Amino acid sequence: MKFPKYLALLATAAFMHGCGERAPPGATVLTASLLYVAPDQPPVDDAAILIVGGKIEAVAPAEKIAMRGAKHLASCDGGTVTAGFQNSHVHFIEGKFEGAKDKPAADLVKALDAMLNRYGFTTVVDTGSDLANTAAIRRRIESGEVAGPRILTAGYPIFPKDGIPIYLRDAPPELKAMFRQPGSVEEALEDVQQNLDGGADATKLFLMTPQGGGRYAFMQPDIARAASDETHRRDKLVIAHPSDIEGINLAIESGVDILAHTTLGEGKTAWDDALIEQMLAGNMSVVPTLQLFGYEMKRENTDPRIAGLAVDDLVGQVRAYSKAGGQILFGTDVGYMTDYDPKEEYRLMARALTPMQILASLTVAPAVRWKEGARRGRVAKGQDADLVVLEGDPAEDAANFSKVRCTIRGGRLIFSSKDGKAKP
Repeated sequence: MKFPKYLALLATAAFMHGCGERAPPGATVLTASLLYVAPDQPPVDDAAILIVGGKIEAVAPAEKIAMRGAKHLASCDGGTVTAGFQNSHVHFIEGKFEGAKDKPAADLVKALDAMLNRYGFTTVVDTGSDLANTAAIRRRIESGEVAGPRILTAGYPIFPKDGIPIYLRDAPPELKAMFRQPGSVEEALEDVQQNLDGGADATKLFLMTPQGGGRYAFMQPDIARAASDETHRRDKLVIAHPSDIEGINLAIESGVDILAHTTLGEGKTAWDDALIEQMLAGNMSVVPTLQLFGYEMKRENTDPRIAGLAVDDLVGQVRAYSKAGGQILFGTDVGYMTDYDPKEEYRLMARALTPMQILASLTVAPAVRWKEGARRGRVAKGQDADLVVLEGDPAEDAANFSKVRCTIRGGRLIFSSKDGKAKP
């Protein structure tokens, strides 16, 4: 069948405008059946992202992107694409990460793949670990030797004096020896300074810790405030483990930036308007870790009905804080929690947030919180080429956030479900 000459010319022009034009040298192209540029923008059908030098060079409908000569991430093409995810609460404390400096690269890749790469995390926040070991993991990732996410770490956490929580009493002696338990402002300042000088990106404070038998140890307010002020003086963030509402009040008083959990104390659990107003005034972010509480209660053989009611309270806290304008950051506490799959966390968060609010908690919100909104969190020209390819649309089911086809960090494919492992 012959087409009129002008139709043939139009078809050729359309092809040459996109696929026919030569891409910049060294470019990589990724196509998306559906692209979420950002949570506050409508999705784009049949889009393409052009990547050059680890940065996003162009984002547009696929027919408008110059692709000729570009490397294709063929195993990733055609899915739902978003900016790379951040997990704002992880730990590198399991045995599989020990001795990271000398561990075979393949072993580290396997561990990172199982916990993080396969779930789309291109940035993570380690909220407490052996700083020297975590720094070694980070160095090997950044050198390109090991495929993994960017790591921000709080290094060694700070506990109340004689206040190691009951659930860490059985930690390895060598790890417990690293736990900071300052008894004075001077000791707290020294602990913070040594931690940050050693490469930490934040300070983690355990403001109150369960000691068993209904007893808690509390960090002295002057110690907490001094640690927070010194961290802020060095332009770093303060993360706190609050335990319950009394702990939140101490966090507010201390100038904490991020709560590492919602709260499940033995007394009052609802976050009332007055508390939320104070949290908002302090520009405080919240990492819900909703799945963690169910995980812990199951391990303790808590009555399922009681556990369900407790999780309802936690969901209510997230809903209330988000509705008031509070910033929510996605995080799961994996590394401490050995159930790596975040599917349940997404389902629980969907009871409190819309899918696009969940996407914000994974992308733009943590980027802004860490003062990096200009370089990551959106799929836009000039941003880091940190991308996630999903098998389905999360707007249809929040569990689709966990169904990752590919994870791309800085333009490099670090995980593909096609072979079920991270790329070396």
